[in-house]
Amino acid sequence: MRANVYGLLARVLAEPPSNETLEILRGLVDADDGSELGKALATLGEAAVRTVRGKVEEEYTLLFYGAGAGGEIHPYGSFYRTGFIYEQPLSDLRDDMDELGIAPSGFNSEPEDHIAFLCELMHGLITGAYGAPADIEAQKRFFNRHLAPWAVPFFDDLSAAETAALYVPVGRIGSVFVSVESTAFAMAV
Repeated sequence: MRANVYGLLARVLAEPPSNETLEILRGLVDADDGSELGKALATLGEAAVRTVRGKVEEEYTLLFYGAGAGGEIHPYGSFYRTGFIYEQPLSDLRDDMDELGIAPSGFNSEPEDHIAFLCELMHGLITGAYGAPADIEAQKRFFNRHLAPWAVPFFDDLSAAETAALYVPVGRIGSVFVSVESTAFAMAV
């Protein structure tokens, strides 16, 4: 389940959802299991039912790219932690990626501390996409260094963004999920 949520977040934050991704999101309308996360997933499904692809592409662009100087939200760990892009948190991430034997694919020009990339890395650490699945201690260390310090404020900003519609519940899912992960990792030995 954890890997699936990270994968979902990576997919919708890396680029505007394709028609295929919108269909997957629409399938979440019945995800409400009474938990905060289940409610947020169902809300995303309901929003996806009302959203056409052209509209979500426009929303994504306004949120993350904007017109000229950037979008409403900067989805980079360095920006949230230092106020600037390409700063020390990115360098630290690259060092940790080297240590884990993970190299960027080169398919994306975004810095590696982009929230989608970090969610994809967590997905891969859990599933073993980079070799054997990482043990819980390695996952915890990576999460605490690269997501915990800034992901909840990012997701809270996303859910409150003026130009967000479909991305409001994405922000809520991220905020709830990262909070749960933080609590769970704090309990892990």
